Amino acid sequence: MILYPAIDLKDGQCVRLLRGEMEAATVFGDDPAAQALKFQAAGCEWLHLVDLNGAFAGEPVNGAAVEAILKAVKVPAQLGGGIRDMATISMWLDKGLARVILGTVAVENPALVREAAKAFPGKVAVGIDARKGRVATKGWATETDVMATDLARSFEDAGVAAIIYTDIDRDGAMQGPNIEATEALARAVTIPVIASGGVSRMEDLIALRDTGVIAGAISGRALYDGAIDLAAALAALKA
Repeated sequence: MILYPAIDLKDGQCVRLLRGEMEAATVFGDDPAAQALKFQAAGCEWLHLVDLNGAFAGEPVNGAAVEAILKAVKVPAQLGGGIRDMATISMWLDKGLARVILGTVAVENPALVREAAKAFPGKVAVGIDARKGRVATKGWATETDVMATDLARSFEDAGVAAIIYTDIDRDGAMQGPNIEATEALARAVTIPVIASGGVSRMEDLIALRDTGVIAGAISGRALYDGAIDLAAALAALKA
């Protein structure tokens, strides 16, 4: 199972939100590229980047910070937030991003996901963010009647590289991930599922790994707070 350290970007800074609330942002640093280099030095295989302002604006906002990270590190990075058309997808991949994450458009324009996955094999992931099983879009500000499992299944034949599943109520709350819901989703589809939201201690990572079906986990606040030592966690997951 791959551990993805998260760098959430708001106004050019590294932050963590509590349950997706922009007002509840804790700033962890004002040099995202330096933070990315720390994660790389600890041995991470991937980085998970989120343009929080972009998720609300519907277009890239923290582009300069993302570009600085891509220039600084050698490990592949995936990015979500404000990526809602082919031009933006192509732009980010041209700049060296390994994978784009499509969230809101996966609900509003699933044909775009299919077109992008076909045009850029292995480089398009779907972000599914849910409250009590129902998908939320536009930076989690809009709740839909779409069920997370139904949305995931609809992309089974699209060539999507991964699904990043976030339980919004757990995100940033340091209360542990929703292992049951994530495992159920991973068993319902053949697309690799990456768990996000609430990963707050080493035991959470082991529990996710031990399901045998979850391909990756994203952690942010716990790495910044020191609740999880990244180098130790990476070593344990390889063992």
